[in-house]
Formats: sequence, structure tokens, C-alpha cells
Amino acid sequence: MSQFDVTVIGSGPGGYVAAIRCAQLGFKTAIIEKYPTMGGTCLNVGCIPSKALLDSSEHFHNAAHNFADHGIIINEPKADLARMIARKNEVVDQTTKGISFLMDKNKITTFEGVGSFESATQIKVTKNDGSTEMIESKYTIIATGSKPTVLPFITLDKERIITSTEALELKEIPKHLIVIGGGVIGLELGSVYKRLGSEVTVVEFMDKIIPTMDASLSKELNKVLRKQGMKFNLSTGVQSVERNGDTVKVTAKNKKGEEVVIEGDYVLVAVGRSPFTKGLEVEKAGVDLDERGRVKVNEHLQTNVSNIYAIGDVVAGAMLAHKASEEGTMVAELIAGQKPHINYNLIPGVVYTWPEVAAVGKTEEQLKAEGVEVKIGNFPMRALGRSRASGDVDGFIKIIADAKTDEVLGVHMIGARAADLIAEAVVAMEFRASAEDISRMSHAHPTYAEGMKEAALDATAKIAIHF
Repeated sequence: MSQFDVTVIGSGPGGYVAAIRCAQLGFKTAIIEKYPTMGGTCLNVGCIPSKALLDSSEHFHNAAHNFADHGIIINEPKADLARMIARKNEVVDQTTKGISFLMDKNKITTFEGVGSFESATQIKVTKNDGSTEMIESKYTIIATGSKPTVLPFITLDKERIITSTEALELKEIPKHLIVIGGGVIGLELGSVYKRLGSEVTVVEFMDKIIPTMDASLSKELNKVLRKQGMKFNLSTGVQSVERNGDTVKVTAKNKKGEEVVIEGDYVLVAVGRSPFTKGLEVEKAGVDLDERGRVKVNEHLQTNVSNIYAIGDVVAGAMLAHKASEEGTMVAELIAGQKPHINYNLIPGVVYTWPEVAAVGKTEEQLKAEGVEVKIGNFPMRALGRSRASGDVDGFIKIIADAKTDEVLGVHMIGARAADLIAEAVVAMEFRASAEDISRMSHAHPTYAEGMKEAALDATAKIAIHF
């Protein structure tokens, strides 16, 4: 029986980072992955492939609608979905092979198969051919991730009624894509096909899209996506989804109790994700799950069995790849006797529509509910020279600061390259910067980042220069 100091079950952004950090710290490390490629949901059917399609579809959209504004005259472009998906697959292949290379480089032993507990220290690997192998591990890190959530009254056929996984492999551009769920996944994939010419209708149970983010971001993104042609049915609960040949029908009720019927050729169910523990047999190790099927952990991500930890989507908290990676690093360092720390308030969230949406810290609504007195600075992206030069004028940057101390408590933005700009806010808040601190830092001109300085000036004393 092979013996290891640490075994990681799952090779997503949490698992593979945990394995690498463990190896760097001198532990004999193994990683178990049930699929032939490393990287988990994120690299194979999540973050990476969706961004590849988002970029391809944005290029197409610009060629069809924006090139002429820049003096570039071309014949009407045609979308080759098969080539876009082939390119997406190439990006995924390069990325997953990169993870395999890192496993070899760090001398991490890899097992392909389903990992399941036989005890708190023994793990069985069931390979695809049915054969099994037992390994013994002093510590185990559960990093099995999540899977798409399906409403109990919806039957997925994975042809016309699909999840995000199938949406990344369609053979045709939908005529009318109905998206159930107005969160990150639904809006990103809805954007891909809207740009390629699909009619896209979003059905959302809540009264706003991206409901967990600051209300001002939801309002602005709704406006921008409507301008792009996306349709929304908010405060609308889906009752049933039926397929008849190549037609799918969604029946729902709005907040007035009125029946809403929408017909299309594809339905994307994007109502969130659920922790994945199937096949783990955690009960044999004595590990507890909570009422939602997540692995229960303490503040050190340690389960009730002291030598077993869990990270990423399989535990409570935001289901974000970078959050999982931070947790993987933290657990490896804890096992090594170090004292790492994660400030979950400073884990940024991003929506990769165009314009992009990004946020870190607390929302205005949260701070109001907590009774915190705040001051708010806003700056519109269209007031920036860089935005006008590129034609990306939608959106704004919003900085929320403590009214008494001026400490930045939250930054919320929608605009070009917001996914990259949010890092400045994370750094500032990590060092507990005030809005005035940001306002006095020199920002290169012309850049989108100047919006941070201007919003900080607005928050500090309502003295934004360019608005």
C-alpha cells in the first residue's frame, strides 16, 4: 500500500494548488482525479472554457457592430461556432496539460479514478476499468468541488434542456435561448450566444439579476444588457419546462401571479451549483456533512476528523476558483505548522459579461443593514478619456468608505477591464487604505484605472476632477 503525507481528492483550482503547496513544503503528496484531465470544473467546463467563448464571441460582436466606428470596414462577418468551440477546447487542453506538468515538476503522485474513504487514513482509488488501489495518507484534503444545481421539476435531456456544461459544446447557435437564472453563469453564457445572434431571455426568481452583488451593479448591468438586446423576466418563478421536438416551453408565474409562457429552442438551467460528494463515502471516515450536503469545517477548514480538511465549492462560502486556491494554500501551510489567514471579505467577485462587473468588500445594502455610517463616491466610466478612446463608456466605479475614518469598506464597479481593476481595490483594502489614500496615488493617464482615483476623490470630499 502506497503511503503519503498528504492526499488531495480533486484536482480543481483548490485541489491542485493545495497539492503543489504541500509538495513545496516538503510533504510526500498524492492527488486523485476521476477524469482523464486535471483542473476540475474550472479548467474543463467552467472558468477557462467559458472565458474562451466569451472572448471569441466578443471579437465577433465587435466585428459586426463596432469595427466601422474605428474605421475598419469589412464584409458582414459570419460566426463559425464549431471553430470557436474547437479553439476553446485547444485553450482547455493547453491549460490542463499545464497542470499535469506542474504535478510532475513538483513530484506529486497522480491517481486517475474515484477516491473514496475506507477509514480516516485509508483511501480507495477506483479506476475506470473497475480495478482498485488502496493508499494510506496521514492527512487528506477533500477538494471535490461542485456540480450544476437542477430544479427538481426539470428533467435535463442535455440536448435542448441543458446545463452550463452542455452550453459549452453546442453544435448550433440557438435561435432563442431561454436562461433560467440571472446569476453569473446564466448571464455569461447568455452573453456568448446573444453576441452570436441568438435571442436570449432570462427568467430570474429574484427581483434583480446578480442578486448577491451591490444593487447599483445589478441595475446598471440590467440596463446595459437590455441595450444589447437581452430580455429579462424578473420576480418570475419557473413552474415547468417541457420539450416537444426542437421546441422547449418554459411556463412561469410573475409576482402578480400571472402565467408567463416562453418558447425557444434551448433552455439553459443556471440556478447555481451544489457541493459534490458522491462516491466519497465520507461516512466511513466519520466526516460530517451539513444540511445542504457540504462538508462541515471549522475556521481552519478542518473537518470533525482532525486529519481531514476540505476546501473550495464543497464547503460553505462563495463558489469561486480563487477562493478555493487560497484555501488550498492555507490548509497546506496549516498542516506544515504555519499560521496563514484568509480574509473572506476581501475575496473579489467578477462577472465576465461586457462590460465586466467586479466587487470586493461589503455592499451598500449590507452596510446599511449593519448600521454603519458611510460615504459613497461614484465616477462614470464615460468621463474617462481612455473609455471614450476605446468606445467602452458604459459603467461606473463606486467606492464606499466609513463616514468617520474614511477607510474603504467596499468597491463595486462595472466597466471595461473591471475584472483586472478590482485588484487595486483588494490591495488597498488589504492594507486598510482610506479613500483619501487612493485619491492621492498617481494613476497613469489615460487608463480605466483613473476611475478609481476619481471615485476616491468623490468619496473623500466630492472633489472628482473630471466629473
